[in-house]
Amino acid sequence: MQIKNLMSEDIITIDKDQNLSDALKLLRKHNISRLPVTNNKELVGIVSERDIAAKLGSSKSESMPASRFHISSVMVKDVIAVPETMQLGEVAKIMLENGIGSVPVMNDGKMSGIVSKADFVTLAVGIAFDKITVKEIMSNEVVIVSPTDRLIHARREMINAKVGRLPVVDDEDLVGMITSKDLMRAFIDFRKNVPEKYQKSQIKEILVEDVMSSNPSYVTKEMSISDVSKIMMDTGFNGLPIVEGGKLIGIITQTDILRLIEKLES
Repeated sequence: MQIKNLMSEDIITIDKDQNLSDALKLLRKHNISRLPVTNNKELVGIVSERDIAAKLGSSKSESMPASRFHISSVMVKDVIAVPETMQLGEVAKIMLENGIGSVPVMNDGKMSGIVSKADFVTLAVGIAFDKITVKEIMSNEVVIVSPTDRLIHARREMINAKVGRLPVVDDEDLVGMITSKDLMRAFIDFRKNVPEKYQKSQIKEILVEDVMSSNPSYVTKEMSISDVSKIMMDTGFNGLPIVEGGKLIGIITQTDILRLIEKLES
């Protein structure tokens, strides 16, 4: 199958000279996690929730409001794009090798669509995926944080591990999840509500438990990939913790499912 048969043609873009506040409005309005960036309608970059969270949480920019940042200062400039005629397996391989969550799709030098890991997950439903279980593709090594860790520590862990979500564990029990979206919104709200002169000291007082989602959805290692994919599609979650006997034993993400599809396609 060619990637044009999977891509989304409804492309929401942002101009490089707009600011982060504009990006946040678009991300929330359309319930998406990344935006292609344009200049005179030409593709020049891409910006994601993870990029925004990393920028807003850095010490160099901790007291600056989102409206002060141009998209051009936050976006990833070296965008990898693919032609409409490229096969699914090839696109999946490119995304995996480069650690990216989406790729713009081009036709005659112009962007005609965008495809994300979430689009690939829609393919992992059906008889073939009913026979594959979570334990066959799950990640056993999971980066975790505790409820009492500082939010800036969680941000650092996400950046270092190149992930967009972290299980929150207290005494081996899964008690929550925290994502790039949570970080991004927390840093925005912090800037709005705390006077600038107090921000440098008070940012260190925000804890993971203040921001995380409690009572997170989870799956078991015996569930089928088809069922897990349906949950991801219904909830919009990019990853789900795996629990056994009340204890966290792993995580399964869209990346794991993408890797499976790439393997099957090749």
